[in-house]
Amino acid sequence: MEKSNRFVELFHHLQDPHLVARFQDICGVRGTFSRTVGSSKEADRTHSLNNGACHHHITGEEESGDKANVGAGEGEQVQTGVRKRDTGSTRVEESESATQNGAAVSAGTPGGEAAAAGGNGRSVAGTGPDKDSGSPVSSTLKPLRKNSLTGDAGQEFLIENRFLYYMFTFGTELGNEFFYITFFPFVMWNVDAFVSRRLIMVWVWVMYLGQCTKDVIGWSRPASPPVVKVEMFYNSEYSMPSTHAMSGTAIPFSLFFLTYGRWEYPFSLGFSLALCWCLLVCVSRIYMGMHSVLDVIVGFLYSLLILLFFLPALDTIDNFNLTCRYAPLIIISLHLGLGLFSFTLDTWSTSRGDTAQILGTGAGIALASHVNHLLGLMPDSTPDQLPLTMPSLSAGLVGAALVRLFLGVLVLLATRALMKAVTIPLMCRVFRVPCDDVRKARQHMEVELPYRYIVYGTVGFNVLFLVPLLFSYLQLS
Repeated sequence: MEKSNRFVELFHHLQDPHLVARFQDICGVRGTFSRTVGSSKEADRTHSLNNGACHHHITGEEESGDKANVGAGEGEQVQTGVRKRDTGSTRVEESESATQNGAAVSAGTPGGEAAAAGGNGRSVAGTGPDKDSGSPVSSTLKPLRKNSLTGDAGQEFLIENRFLYYMFTFGTELGNEFFYITFFPFVMWNVDAFVSRRLIMVWVWVMYLGQCTKDVIGWSRPASPPVVKVEMFYNSEYSMPSTHAMSGTAIPFSLFFLTYGRWEYPFSLGFSLALCWCLLVCVSRIYMGMHSVLDVIVGFLYSLLILLFFLPALDTIDNFNLTCRYAPLIIISLHLGLGLFSFTLDTWSTSRGDTAQILGTGAGIALASHVNHLLGLMPDSTPDQLPLTMPSLSAGLVGAALVRLFLGVLVLLATRALMKAVTIPLMCRVFRVPCDDVRKARQHMEVELPYRYIVYGTVGFNVLFLVPLLFSYLQLS
């Protein structure tokens, strides 16, 4: 019984937003929160913290049933207790304030966008050292991107350690779309297509299971305040587990698993790089104020569990995709069915579209690998060619790799833009959904699912088929 109580206490402690806030404070992140007049003492005494379903006391004082009025000087309210996501409406009534997964949304501007004194720019002001006090250089910033669901720009915050800010910003970008659309193709076109397509399979399944688990559990982001929201883009999604932590664990360790023995390099080097990559991504999510420590730990362990079962099956799955005559039909049906299942788990949110996007990409890559195998394009290295050795770096080699990456990504971006321009109006017309407001139109499952699936399925197909075919034509292979 005593061990059980200790486990529960540890569970609550790791989920405590104050733990995230203390880490941010150590790293030099300062919030610009201010309390409403007359409510500061009561808020300090009765402020209860929640991260979705878990609700516990921080102090020994008795919890008040009222909402603690805290915020950015505009009287935002932080709700306590379990909260379900908004059903799609992004309008916030001026008569009351609401929160989007722990982040206060101001009530004075359309879409819940915070009205900050410094405007919407990323770097609002810079302050030099205080000659009298000798305080360190600090910068007043805002989150890099607005909330993708509500348009909320977030609050200003102070950065006193620029090195940590840029390092953890880079770390969190290792789990965002721009990284995926450049890293996977780079490995595909310049390093090893065999490794890349299997790495994408791992990424698809890990991210799919992570996103579905988020919507099933339905826990909110860490409350702000006390947490400073350095990032806002994914703030409307649920929190448990951290899918950034899952991808930041799965990608580097799968890459190490798939390349060690196939490529010649020291074990210690590969494992150390994978571990550093994983730690950077995981810790960055706490720094950004997007996840509790518990979210990150569970994401890390959940990803390892998935890899334990999935990595040994990669050979069987990849061979099926390449050789089975019914593979294209099964691939499309399976990924589409998984998308339909995930769309029934919750009301509209950015996570639903991301899930369809991930599944579409995986389906496109799998289809392209089947077509390539039939046509004899991009054949894998034969066993007698292994292990592969890294070629010596030269200006010509680096230049050719950069040219392939630049041209290939341009083709992918053009494909995405073209397919998006065609698919959304088409889906709206087919299902008779008004398309005057694209954001509202995409909140309909019959628009969002096929739009994301078709667009990113085409992008995935072009990564492995059209772009390498173009390289072959231009003699850039």
